[in-house]
Amino acid sequence: MPPGYTLRPATNADCPAVQLVVIGVLAEYDLQTDFATTDADLFDLEAYYFSKGGCFDVVVTDAGEVVACVGLQPQGTGITELRKMYLLPEHRGLGIGRALLNHAIKNARDSGFVEIRLETASVLKEAVAMYERAGFQRYEPEHRSARCDAAYRFLLTPASAAS
Repeated sequence: MPPGYTLRPATNADCPAVQLVVIGVLAEYDLQTDFATTDADLFDLEAYYFSKGGCFDVVVTDAGEVVACVGLQPQGTGITELRKMYLLPEHRGLGIGRALLNHAIKNARDSGFVEIRLETASVLKEAVAMYERAGFQRYEPEHRSARCDAAYRFLLTPASAAS
C-alpha cells in the first residue's frame, strides 16, 4: 500500500463504510446496488465471507476512512469468487487497486484455491483492464448477477504469481 493507507481485515463494524464505497463507485458508472440480492453481503461481512472460509478486507486512510474493499467468497471445491473490489475515485492512480488484486490472488493461492472467478459490468473499464492485465480470462458462466455482463476466471497455478 502507498504511504497513508493500510490494508486490514474488515469486521461488521465496517459494513456502513463499505456500503458507501460500493454505492459511490456504482453510482459513478450509473449502476445500482441491489441490497436484496447481489449486495446483501454488505450487511453481514462476517457471515457471508469469514464464516464460509473466505475473507473481506478494506483499505483505510491514516484518518480511518474506508476507501476500498475486496472480498473472497468460496464457491465450491477449489473455487473462490472475487467480490466487491471497489476503490473510491479520489484514491485511484496510486497503485491501491493493483495492490488489492495482488493481495486477493495471494490470499486465494495461500488458502488452497485453484481458481478465482469474478463477475463485473463491462462499463467498469479500468477494473476490466486491470483484471485482463493480471491474466484473468473471460468465460461464460451458467448464471450472472443482474448488473454484471462479463465474467472472468483466473487459474491459480504455481506459475501464475501475482505481479
